[in-house]
Amino acid sequence: MSTINLPLNLTVRVHPVVLFMIVDAYERRNADSERVIGTLLGSVDKGVVEVTNCFCLPHKEHSDQVEAELGYAIDLYESNQRVNASENIVGWWASGQEVTNHSSVIHEYYARECANPVHLTLDTSLTGARMGIKAYVCVSLGVPGGKSGCMFTPINVEVTSYEPEIVGLQLCMKTIGMQSNPNVPRTVSPMLDLAQVTDASDKLLALLSDVLAYVDDVLNAKQLPENTVGRALLDLIHSVPNMSGDQFAQMFNSNVKDLLMVVTLSQLIKTQLQLNEKLTSLTSFLN
Repeated sequence: MSTINLPLNLTVRVHPVVLFMIVDAYERRNADSERVIGTLLGSVDKGVVEVTNCFCLPHKEHSDQVEAELGYAIDLYESNQRVNASENIVGWWASGQEVTNHSSVIHEYYARECANPVHLTLDTSLTGARMGIKAYVCVSLGVPGGKSGCMFTPINVEVTSYEPEIVGLQLCMKTIGMQSNPNVPRTVSPMLDLAQVTDASDKLLALLSDVLAYVDDVLNAKQLPENTVGRALLDLIHSVPNMSGDQFAQMFNSNVKDLLMVVTLSQLIKTQLQLNEKLTSLTSFLN
């Protein structure tokens, strides 16, 4: 038996916005639909498939065939290309935790749209109280001179985030438990800039305490050293600028002043816009 086009060394990195969009599409599905599917958008670089966006593909699955609105998918992809030309089709997604009999048919369509498309499944049924994520590639199998087929083979998948996405995830985490308590408002707002600086400083101090405790345990032979951690600590030390305490205080105060200036200007602009809105409403009322 031989294998053809064996892209098993791929790694799929999924951004949180993709997971949110899949869950939203699943919640908005038709009553007679067991699962939803859609297109994955992103980029491929050096064996890493980074999925940054997606959209839903309306479809119906019958026992012997699959009906999909391919024209809708083409129009939506072309519209997205006008906004972000760097996002290309890299595969497709489906809700659920298993590859079905119709998956190979759907995969054939995406194989014509891109090379080595990946298939991502998201367990929206929360089996085991977890939203399992799996990624597959379709590997061609066959005997020379005989029949050929394909098999969905799992590949490595991980969730990654940009810094703005991390801020959004932290806000979402604050909503956990709000629905069970009716006395707590179900909305959250971003923290003020200075509050974020304070919160980041507290987290940094906690992380430094953990690092110091680990180093003390290694020095006192309470814990075995790890080469990976040692290299990371060495890189961390080399990345710290070589400056005195006075120089660091001056740099920090300068950055804080810049931050306060930005906050002040934003508040002035907000006040001016509110005043303009009220004057416009008053003028319309008088006329």
